Amino acid sequence: MKTLLHIQGLTKEYGNEKAVNNITFSLNKNTATALIGPNGAGKTTTLSMLAGLLKQTNGTIEMDGEITGDFRKVIGFLPQYPQFYSWLTALEFTEMAARLSGVDTKIAKLESEKTLEFVGLENAKKKKIGTFSGGMKQRLGLAQAIVHKPALLLLDEPVSALDPIGRREIMNLLKELQATTTILYSTHILNDAEEMTDQLLFLRNGQLVEQGSLKEVREKYANPVYKMYFSTSDEAAKFVGNSPWSARQEGSIAFIHIEDAKPEMNEILHTLANSNLNLSKVERASASLEEIFLQVVNKG
Repeated sequence: MKTLLHIQGLTKEYGNEKAVNNITFSLNKNTATALIGPNGAGKTTTLSMLAGLLKQTNGTIEMDGEITGDFRKVIGFLPQYPQFYSWLTALEFTEMAARLSGVDTKIAKLESEKTLEFVGLENAKKKKIGTFSGGMKQRLGLAQAIVHKPALLLLDEPVSALDPIGRREIMNLLKELQATTTILYSTHILNDAEEMTDQLLFLRNGQLVEQGSLKEVREKYANPVYKMYFSTSDEAAKFVGNSPWSARQEGSIAFIHIEDAKPEMNEILHTLANSNLNLSKVERASASLEEIFLQVVNKG
């Protein structure tokens, strides 16, 4: 795959504080990358530097082989809390964004209409933005970010304020966009990152502490687990309390994390057979991305 964006030693300082500290990564064309980290990790600052809204203290941003230049015309950006002019219609706002992003005035309206149709706002294009719901504003924010067909789309928590139906609709739109656009998005909804990502970037205290594909990160951090389904939460608690291995409980399910290939399944079954507990099922499963996230941000 061809590299679209390469970041080298990117740093942002505020006085003695480094909000982003010497991070380096690359994005390949037509891929989706999730930027993950706790609040204050530096996600928004990183995206703002890439979008040209903040000037980095140190480091380089290379876009398609070019280190210098105005990249704003090839970048689309949706901030976490987009702002709108409530007196404009959706079409007027999107057309304005298109012209500001370099789209020729003669075709800005046509492209805006196509984009509003794509994000599901065709029937609301002539309505004032002040009448829009939160979900409609999020769709409009996405429309202004993509109306000029950017090579790189930057999204700061694009679905965090949406209900489950709205999240699903926006995620489906982003999957369609990935065919022609490179996407970098920050998120704390880890199920979304599991669903749509080619690469994970973990930030902690402004530093990039881990990166790789979901498969690579899982292989490195996610020791498989055994899940044991008991008839009641009390029985699961009894098993966890008497387990010779590190175990935890969630309701009527008990979990044992496998480390260094121990324990083996037959050992667990033998222990369960002698426990006189009512067990319905045992299965082996991979740790969730949430569990991996906790390992990564808490390591060191």
